[in-house]
Amino acid sequence: MKDWQSKLNGNPIPWLLESENPSVQYFALTDLLDRARDDREVVAAKRAIHASGPVKAILDAMHPDGYWQNPGAGYSPKYRSTVWSLIFLDQLGADGHDPRLRRACEYVLQHSQAPNGGFSARGGFHVVQPPNSSAIHCLNGNLLRAFLNFGYADDERVQRAMEWQAHSITGDEFDEYYKSGTRGPGFACAANYGEPCAWGAIKALRALARVPEESRNAQVKKAIRVGVAFLLSRDPARANYPAGDGRVSSSWFKLGFPSGYVADVLQNLEILVELGRARDKHLNSAIGWLLSKQDAQGRWKNQYAYVGKMWQDIEPQGSVSKWVTLRALRVLKAVYS
Repeated sequence: MKDWQSKLNGNPIPWLLESENPSVQYFALTDLLDRARDDREVVAAKRAIHASGPVKAILDAMHPDGYWQNPGAGYSPKYRSTVWSLIFLDQLGADGHDPRLRRACEYVLQHSQAPNGGFSARGGFHVVQPPNSSAIHCLNGNLLRAFLNFGYADDERVQRAMEWQAHSITGDEFDEYYKSGTRGPGFACAANYGEPCAWGAIKALRALARVPEESRNAQVKKAIRVGVAFLLSRDPARANYPAGDGRVSSSWFKLGFPSGYVADVLQNLEILVELGRARDKHLNSAIGWLLSKQDAQGRWKNQYAYVGKMWQDIEPQGSVSKWVTLRALRVLKAVYS
């Protein structure tokens, strides 16, 4: 048994490797068991992801032009519209070489990106480019992470989204803040009454973390430092980050999958671990909290499952969850290995 597995109440890995959920199987093989991408089982699992389940359901629902539900910027309705479908396909392990997915990526890059480079959460069905004033960190981070995974790192439009993300965080050479969107440097957001938004910070950092270290320019590195410092400025286990209404959202403590604009304690841990802070003492309370949430078999429940909101439900609300368990094990492996 690996050292990190000794922290578990049971061994859920055989359960995660069952073929009925090829996405989880693929990630368990590669992320938990360190199998190579050309391993026979890994290749088979990756191929199976598009053959059934939520990835197939989402792609089957796509309009031939590359959008979902309605043409245009594609932010609403949540969570069957264009931008959300693309975000969830990334999280589910969809293959960026699929021609339908490539068509969807092109559609989002043509219809959902504001002139300043940021992806915008507003815009009518037929708006060619949504306004700069509605570009926000959570959406831009989610989409930028997806595009980097789908092979668009060198695309000029994706590079502009990355520049918007980094410069709007640091405030360097950036003066396009708006009352109705990103209000100021350091994750200030209108949706959080102008206060710095930790959910937005987590999504933004998830995007920047996907940029290989050797490819990060000075602004990306600075934005990551600013974001990590912000997330570590409060105890992740308490999640008492600035909130305009003065309350800590209960959603922080409902572990779930997939992930939209809301973040939970586990996703905070995921990005801090991904950015090299696995052994940081500031994470100790949150790691203890995470361990306390496992059941007798070393599994976690899905308490935020978007049931009835997507093209296909991924897991029942409140059930033991292969996805949340996978997420938890990735963090524990990084912390205790």
